Amino acid sequence: MIRICLSVFLLLWTTLSLIVPSALSAAEPEDIIARVGDQTISLSEIDTMINSSTIIGLYIPAPGTSERNTARLSLLDKMITADLLYLDALKTGLDKNPEYQRGVKTFEDNILASLYKEKVLTGVLPVTEAEVQDYYKKNIAAGTELTDNVKLSIEATIRKEKFKARNEGMSQRVRQGYTVVVVSKELEPGGDSSRKASAVVAKVNNEEVHWGDVKALVTHASGKDSLEKRKNALDNVLDERIMAAKARESGFEKDPLYQARVNEFKKTSLINLHRGKILKGFSSPDAEVTSYYAKNKDKIIAPESRNVQMVVLKTRKEAEDIKKKVKSKKMTFFEAAQNFSIDPNAKQNLGEIGWVKQGTGFPELDKLTFSLKKDTLGGPVESPAGWHLVKVLDIRDALYLNINDKNTMDMTRRMLLHDKLDQYTANLRKEKFPVTVYEDVFSRLVTQESEKIKKQAGSDQANKQPG
Repeated sequence: MIRICLSVFLLLWTTLSLIVPSALSAAEPEDIIARVGDQTISLSEIDTMINSSTIIGLYIPAPGTSERNTARLSLLDKMITADLLYLDALKTGLDKNPEYQRGVKTFEDNILASLYKEKVLTGVLPVTEAEVQDYYKKNIAAGTELTDNVKLSIEATIRKEKFKARNEGMSQRVRQGYTVVVVSKELEPGGDSSRKASAVVAKVNNEEVHWGDVKALVTHASGKDSLEKRKNALDNVLDERIMAAKARESGFEKDPLYQARVNEFKKTSLINLHRGKILKGFSSPDAEVTSYYAKNKDKIIAPESRNVQMVVLKTRKEAEDIKKKVKSKKMTFFEAAQNFSIDPNAKQNLGEIGWVKQGTGFPELDKLTFSLKKDTLGGPVESPAGWHLVKVLDIRDALYLNINDKNTMDMTRRMLLHDKLDQYTANLRKEKFPVTVYEDVFSRLVTQESEKIKKQAGSDQANKQPG
């Protein structure tokens, strides 16, 4: 694990827009650490985002560590940028955009339909003791003990059967009180090329459902050449709409979880829509991209990198002796790393230190490493750590070396546009929406966390002591 030094921590902190002592009202949550216009950001929000990451292999820093606090500050800066774009989108009236409103309405309908199905149509499916005993007598082999595990298995089976029975004919129950008419001719695959988005494909209680509203769902779910499948897909869409309408009639829109999910979707969707429109509005002629590349080569070019295995010895003589034994096949390079290397990690990683970039190591060691062919043993060469034997396991060529290459041009253009977006949001901070970061609140909370963890560790250690 790479430790991030205090200077980097402070650098991240000072890149935030404005840092002031806290000025929070007594009615607000105590862990609010930033404010962007009328939007607030709390430490608990940030920690939820960090802890809920589902990316496989992602390292999540532990609470109470400097790495955790650095991650928090980095994420805080991203959340501030997102809030600035959100407020800017509202100010420009983007929330009135028909595309955005359709997306929100679809999301709301999906969540409400799901709630209605769960709470009304499916509901709780209880299993009584009498039902368990009856199933046990009729279906379980004689002599089988009715243990707790067997009972749980029987309950699950009965509940599954009940769920299946309840689902049968659900569409009829959903549509009770509603009149549904499907216009089959407007679903015919052969008419897709001439069919207008305003074409009426169905009516629900005389409310028209248009082809443009359901086209993507119907064609994606059913393919292009089956009227029957299209009608089935449309039926599902109509059932979802009716369940959503009934959910609204039942007051499900007041459900706190529903409101939280919808508000989060609205905000995230509006930010993404606004970001996309801003990026499309930026010009990036080839001459500007070329100039940007010339000024930012260090950020753009990916230097050659090599996957390296290494053995480190105390003296040159030891290194030369080990090299001879490896070359004569008296021992493998893995055995040399495990049994003789003075690198403290060698016994665990067998000398495999991973991918290294050209120009990032000690000069003589770097020169040797990037002069070797794949699977060739090189050295010994000296560094402050000792005498090194090096083997290159794999090679990745340098990338983005020529701006005339299409991939390099495209990647550079993306970087240029995102730099312009960063400047755009920086101007929002300065000119439109005040940004305040409460340094004292953040410091107090992370200090309390660290002290609590230390106290708990001390208590755990004391409990481990004998008698």
